[in-house]
Amino acid sequence: MLSLKIKHEIVKNKVVVITGASSGIGRALAKEFALKGAKLSLGARRTELLENLRNELPGTEIFIKKTDVSSENDCRMLIDETIKKYGQIDVLINNAGISMRALFEDVDLNVIRNLMDVNFYGTVYCTKFALPHLLKTKGSLVGVISIAGYVGLPGRTGYSASKFAIRGFLDTVRIENLKKGLHVLVAAPGFTASEVRKAALTEDGSQQGETPRDESKMMSAEECARRIVCAIEKRKRSLILTFTEGKLTVFMGKFFPALLDKLTYNHMAKEPNSPFK
Repeated sequence: MLSLKIKHEIVKNKVVVITGASSGIGRALAKEFALKGAKLSLGARRTELLENLRNELPGTEIFIKKTDVSSENDCRMLIDETIKKYGQIDVLINNAGISMRALFEDVDLNVIRNLMDVNFYGTVYCTKFALPHLLKTKGSLVGVISIAGYVGLPGRTGYSASKFAIRGFLDTVRIENLKKGLHVLVAAPGFTASEVRKAALTEDGSQQGETPRDESKMMSAEECARRIVCAIEKRKRSLILTFTEGKLTVFMGKFFPALLDKLTYNHMAKEPNSPFK
């Protein structure tokens, strides 16, 4: 009981900013932090879903801001208005993101730009504006990437590229601020049940509309959120979730890269309507 209380005290009354908080992992993170007594600043394009979330969390102090993270100004306003509301930021979680499913040979280049604008530049913008405040509190800067940030996933060139870029960016920010008390966590979930695959962009930029994978067999967003919050409390530098799709994949990428290429190709080719065989 004492250990549980101490863990709750770590984030109690802390100000936590979460992008992409309207669904999936972002929504689950908001609920997990609320359970631990944090104050929330939630950004997303679909504010009606954020309002629904606020209604589910009575007693939690929540600030809501309509935010398209591909917009530099939206990211600036999210951070500025959070400071006006709370006076500080203790945790920034860059969670907002989109995916894709198409061969690079066939894809419209605007799809790749869109992926980079949302996933990579959204992280860059929010981090840029929040960093001075995180340095004051010696807080936590978090990027939610994917195993696709460690190994290239066929049919998802823009997605993998953006996640690799986020990992390199945040690793560098960590080193630059090594002596300033900043905590930087790069969290890499495996396949997690969420809306991301339904909203994934196809070769012409339209949404896929349905998931090609069995969502019921994936880690739940709630479990993923619990593990990310635990990693923040322990101030870990990296978190790789699931053994087979996560830790084992990263291990093989280091020591058996050619074999991993073949296994990844074969695994992803088994998806229904895969763009490659």
